[in-house]
Amino acid sequence: MRVAVSQISSTTDPRSNLELVRDAVRRAEGARVVLLPEATMCRFGVPLGPVAEPLDGPWASAVHEIAVQHDVVVVAGMFTPSGDRVTNTLLVTGPDVHAGYDKIHLFDAFGFQESRTVAPGSDVVTFEVDGVTLGVATCYDIRFPELFRALADKGASAVLVGASWGAGPGKKEQWELLVRARALDCTSYVVACGQAYPGDLGSSAPTGIGYSTVADPFGKVVVQLSDQPSDTIVDLDPDVVAQAREVLPVLANRRLTSS
Repeated sequence: MRVAVSQISSTTDPRSNLELVRDAVRRAEGARVVLLPEATMCRFGVPLGPVAEPLDGPWASAVHEIAVQHDVVVVAGMFTPSGDRVTNTLLVTGPDVHAGYDKIHLFDAFGFQESRTVAPGSDVVTFEVDGVTLGVATCYDIRFPELFRALADKGASAVLVGASWGAGPGKKEQWELLVRARALDCTSYVVACGQAYPGDLGSSAPTGIGYSTVADPFGKVVVQLSDQPSDTIVDLDPDVVAQAREVLPVLANRRLTSS
């Protein structure tokens, strides 16, 4: 399973960001899945209500057309309406799928309160490509190992994470540590794509630090990008997942599970 990771720096204009998606897919030659960050549709730091659209709206439909044209699945962050708030949605779209994952764990931490404008989701989401089951998660979700174990329980061999990580002391180190830890927790690949560092925008919003990271089921970093816009393509081997779960059966050995 070949996955392209496209670390972009999205703008406040959804139309311009749609072109970033189009360019990312063009660069992802040979990949079956193209992963872009959280907030690909529109970066944080501006009102999100005016840009939010449903999954059958113009923006998501345009991404679907791009994915179908290139015979890939595109995973990219957007915002969908939810009453007087929005949902932070990870769009999953391609020839045989058009769905969304609504971020479960909202970033009410480090002085930021995402829940003020964003409504939480509740459903654990997986999808299948070429017989391989993939799970999805968004940014702050990566601090919650139970979600990643739930995705593994649903058959996920890899979890694709879209993020727009907040900057600050120690945050890069936490990001890498969490990606590696979640891979070990669920003995799956974790493919984590973040927004590139946009420079100082004068906002307290989490607008990205870069350093998209891929960890294998043993917690080893396969690749890590810099803080600048860039791409990489990784091959995910289901046999490595099977090997990890045989020699490190943490999922099977669990004694404490949620009711």
